[in-house]
Amino acid sequence: MKDAALARVLAEEAGRLLLALRAEGGLEGKALGAEADRLANAYLMAALRRERPDDAILSEEEAADPARLLARRVWIVDPLDGTREYGEGRDDWAVHVGLAVDGVASEGAVALPALGACFCTELPLALKPEARPLRMLVSRSRPPAAAVQVAAALDAVLVPMGSAGAKAMAVLRGEADIYLHTGGQYEWDNCAPAAVVQAAGLHVSRVDGSPLIYNRADPLLPDLLICHKARAAEVLRLVAAIV
Repeated sequence: MKDAALARVLAEEAGRLLLALRAEGGLEGKALGAEADRLANAYLMAALRRERPDDAILSEEEAADPARLLARRVWIVDPLDGTREYGEGRDDWAVHVGLAVDGVASEGAVALPALGACFCTELPLALKPEARPLRMLVSRSRPPAAAVQVAAALDAVLVPMGSAGAKAMAVLRGEADIYLHTGGQYEWDNCAPAAVVQAAGLHVSRVDGSPLIYNRADPLLPDLLICHKARAAEVLRLVAAIV
């Protein structure tokens, strides 16, 4: 199985496990989220070790192995992106399965299980045009000040949403136009989303315009911009004037 197809299959199956767990009842809130993180992580780690035994893995739910820094190929996964949203019974949570090769997000899949959808580098979507007014995604609970100011400069409407994967896929699906994040993320938050949206032709970068680089000793990768390529220069200019 090719890497892109493997990412899709694993993300979809982890999503099915998470939906089944939530449907069982018996757990709720933080307890449900903790069990969901454990269950999805165990499945993904076992599957990747079986299917790609020579590759390294970086997971949010595992202690990072320093040996991964010597590997060219590293699977970077977030078994449940949006644990809070999942535990609250919402739809805006995701499963991320990404592959970084030589530090570049190369293949990946982002499943939105509650929506019955999975997006992957194997089958890139055709992009939809921007809307008017523009729509900018922000965190439900703590919208970054820079994003709010850029939205005001663009006369954009703020769209609160949960997980990073759900936000990135909202741009891909044409439900929003700009995802600007400056509040802190890690490699597992954006590796798979970056691979998927890049494959479809969207712009992806740090907020200073530099590329996202993966498999670093410190997995902190705190900011990113996802938007249409024709919009990127304007957004990056506005961010530079603010931060």
